[in-house]
Amino acid sequence: MSNEQNLLSRRDAMKHALWGAGALAVGAVGTQTSAVAAGLSGNPGNLLPTGARSLKELGERLAKTPRRRDFKTVPMILTKPDEWDDAALREIIHYAGGPKQVWDNTDVSSPWLNLMRNSMNVQVWSFRHPDFLCVSATHGSAHWALYDDFIWNKYLAQMTGGKWKDNEWIKEPPAAAADPANFENPEGVFSPGDNSVTVLQRRGAVFLGCHNGIWEITEGVLKKGINPDGLSHEQMAAEFTNHLIPGVILTPGVVGTLPELQLAGFQYAK
Repeated sequence: MSNEQNLLSRRDAMKHALWGAGALAVGAVGTQTSAVAAGLSGNPGNLLPTGARSLKELGERLAKTPRRRDFKTVPMILTKPDEWDDAALREIIHYAGGPKQVWDNTDVSSPWLNLMRNSMNVQVWSFRHPDFLCVSATHGSAHWALYDDFIWNKYLAQMTGGKWKDNEWIKEPPAAAADPANFENPEGVFSPGDNSVTVLQRRGAVFLGCHNGIWEITEGVLKKGINPDGLSHEQMAAEFTNHLIPGVILTPGVVGTLPELQLAGFQYAK
């Protein structure tokens, strides 16, 4: 088995675990009572709020919903549902819980993860909405945060001029190891020190990927001459698609998907 096939196998295993039992746990909750008092689910393996029944059910359904990651080529404009994660996207659009908010995230250097975290904190603990669904409509340079190390090692580290050598946005900071029962800890799991895509996913946030963003990023990579395998644009875009991090839901284009989410009751934020 090749290194890339090994990587894909590991990614598939992670994908099925991510939304389920919370296999990426970062610190145990002291007791069931303290977890409930903190507004958590009481399961040390995840960070879902107590009473987040709809959010939990959504996560379980998404964990069972396949993502196609075996593309050989992809066109510039997607026209068939099997070219994106249609079933998973429909789960988001038809989510029965709420409130629901979608963030238009375009700049990887902006405080986008911090804003999402703040929004989730307020909705859960201030307004007592445990089933609040926070969604990132990710495109532009923010889309760099949705690729695995294979893509970073092969393309993006060079594309960014070495400013970033890997995907630092999926790393769990030291704050992730704090006791989540202490939700007021200024250096804890829910603090600004824990702005991580992975941690927010464990809290129930969903990150939407953008096919149009993939097409434009790969166009930029090709213009810089970063193409060790001599791939066509269609082939490189497929490779980027195949290496989205676990949990990401690919859309045919997030700008065009935003109206679908707003029609379904999502509040727009930027």
